[in-house]
Amino acid sequence: MLSRFIGVSATIFSSRSGSILSRSLYKSGGRNHTQTMSTGKAFKVLITHPEVPQEGIDLLKENCEIIQVQSLPVNRAELLQKIRGVDGIFWGGHEALNAEALDAAGPQLKSISTMSAGIDYVDVAEVKKRKIPLGHTPTVLNTAVADLAVGLLIAAGRRFHEGRKKIETNNWENYHLNWMLGQDIRDSTVGFYGFGGIGQAIAKRLSGFDIDQVLYTTRRRVDKEIEKELNAKKVDFDTLLAQSDFVVIASPLTAATQGVFNATAFNKMKETAVLVNIGRGKIVNQDDLYEALKSNKIFSAGLDVTDPEPLSAKDKLLSLDNVVVLPHIGSATKRTRAEMATIAAHNVLRGLVGEPMLSPAY
Repeated sequence: MLSRFIGVSATIFSSRSGSILSRSLYKSGGRNHTQTMSTGKAFKVLITHPEVPQEGIDLLKENCEIIQVQSLPVNRAELLQKIRGVDGIFWGGHEALNAEALDAAGPQLKSISTMSAGIDYVDVAEVKKRKIPLGHTPTVLNTAVADLAVGLLIAAGRRFHEGRKKIETNNWENYHLNWMLGQDIRDSTVGFYGFGGIGQAIAKRLSGFDIDQVLYTTRRRVDKEIEKELNAKKVDFDTLLAQSDFVVIASPLTAATQGVFNATAFNKMKETAVLVNIGRGKIVNQDDLYEALKSNKIFSAGLDVTDPEPLSAKDKLLSLDNVVVLPHIGSATKRTRAEMATIAAHNVLRGLVGEPMLSPAY
């Protein structure tokens, strides 16, 4: 029964993921779930991607009839055909979740959860208008994304990509004393555009590199205890740009954040500055970034997100030596994806029986 999985998941998340979900929260939902679902598979749930981790599928299968999209890449026509008449949706990819999909599902739809932290591909206003609970899976991916962000910061600051190209083109010039010099993390100022769970997780890791201070730009100030722990100070955007040796974008994509890193912003940064983006590609004007890197307005960039995605192999950004580009793999560890699937499944199940989701999007 579902209560068995509730206990298991409580152990996983309270011990591994910084108490993302408390034991009491899991246990509080067990009674109603089992009463509602123990007599049969009363609900039909669509899983919109063929590669959702088995942990999430097994949770749903225990009490629901499962329908799963099998095409890869996901075929929109198949999704819209299979979505008809379902009670819940486990949204496993980044296809547009909009009025078209909701209309195709029908008025009986009771519950939706994405298997992602960001939900910029969701028409949240449309889902909310229909009074359908929506879940997502933030926080659980903080560790994996933070680890990758530190890797990008080091790789971009110490010219890993350029160094590899030197080897491949037989230009190993280490007889120069000043060859391939990079930027020190030690005693640096690291600025965060967005300083939520992921940003704070990155800052905690960087404290082991003996950085000097953390600056951050957010709408609201974070807790004073967090500021004290991380030696962090809230500043305005211009100050962040002017004073930071490394700038980390860890903000969601919104109308307010889209394109804020543009030519004007890059001109305010240090020429020795390193930009890291693990937020969303559209937060950066990529044409302006290309010009800033090519003309050495800034030192380098490390990107796990781009605009568009996938990025064309012929994109001009890839012609530069001073940029490290990854294909949006921030949360791509087996453990993290399994935990994301588990949370999304719990979200769907709770929404189906009218209980608060473990991780609601609103």
